[in-house]
Amino acid sequence: MENVRKGEESEEVEIDLDSSDEFENGEDPEVLWKKAPPVFEEEEDIHTSTLVEISDTKPLINSRDPRGINDTLKVTFEDVIAEPVSVRSGDRVWIWSHALFEVSRVWIYRAVSVLLAIPLSIITGLLFALLSCLHIWMVGPCIQCVQIGTRWLQSLWSIMMEVIVQPLFTSAGRCCGGFSVHLAKE
Repeated sequence: MENVRKGEESEEVEIDLDSSDEFENGEDPEVLWKKAPPVFEEEEDIHTSTLVEISDTKPLINSRDPRGINDTLKVTFEDVIAEPVSVRSGDRVWIWSHALFEVSRVWIYRAVSVLLAIPLSIITGLLFALLSCLHIWMVGPCIQCVQIGTRWLQSLWSIMMEVIVQPLFTSAGRCCGGFSVHLAKE
């Protein structure tokens, strides 16, 4: 079975949903199902096609928050302004205020993001690069040095746990294991 690629039309398949016990050749459907060879898609083609379409240098335009980090910022007009049934403004006022809210929210965000997005992305990129460098070249090796230097302490701790604490809790568990509680309604 060939993979369907972009731009190619797929062939329509008609499925007969009539419930019949046997097929035309006299075999059970379950037997035919078991005889059918498994179809394995070539994973290499899938990965290369997605790598070509999605890369680190080409950001996703349609999916800008794929992990839902900013779900709390999905604010609509109805989340901010709501009139109770007892007091209501005119319909035109409500429509115009809704339109002005949406337009001002979108355009002010765009203007502020034009002014701040590039400088803040450079600053945050620099900050994350510095933090990554510090973690990789300083924090990680220091933690490894401490772990190597205290390996004897880890061994001593595990021996003390096995010699003192484990038998104590094992015996306490066996002593308490003989108790049973029966609840009865009076």
